[in-house]
Amino acid sequence: MGYTGLLASQRAAVVGIIDPDAYAAGTYKTVWVNMEYFETLMFIVQAGDLGSSATLDARVEQATDSFGTSAKNVTGKSITQLTQAGTDSNKQAIINLVADEMDVTNSFTHARLYMTVGTATSDAGAIVLGLDPHYGPANDNDLSSVDEIVA
Repeated sequence: MGYTGLLASQRAAVVGIIDPDAYAAGTYKTVWVNMEYFETLMFIVQAGDLGSSATLDARVEQATDSFGTSAKNVTGKSITQLTQAGTDSNKQAIINLVADEMDVTNSFTHARLYMTVGTATSDAGAIVLGLDPHYGPANDNDLSSVDEIVA
């Protein structure tokens, strides 16, 4: 599919989110995204104000279906830990995933972001964009939470 003349919203879809919020120490995950629809996913991790001594980690997991069956990490797809001590508040980190970087030999077809807030409550969030759609405009696969697209 050629991309000349397409709107950005037709080339990229919002397929996963961790809503920006103040999160207690713990783990937070996006939905599983089916790579059948996209050649590439871009995981954007957003650190807001990190709490005292806080850490923020994120990695990409893969599974064989949308239920997370056989979930495991995708090799090499994790960020360098963001820390309050390292002055990483209000920064972003991006992980790119191309479909053939997954364990396709063992039928891994779905991916998600797994984010961990450590030590102290911190502002954080994430968005996952599906890029290079295999069929039709990307925004056909937007999450139902996408409220409006302005052309």
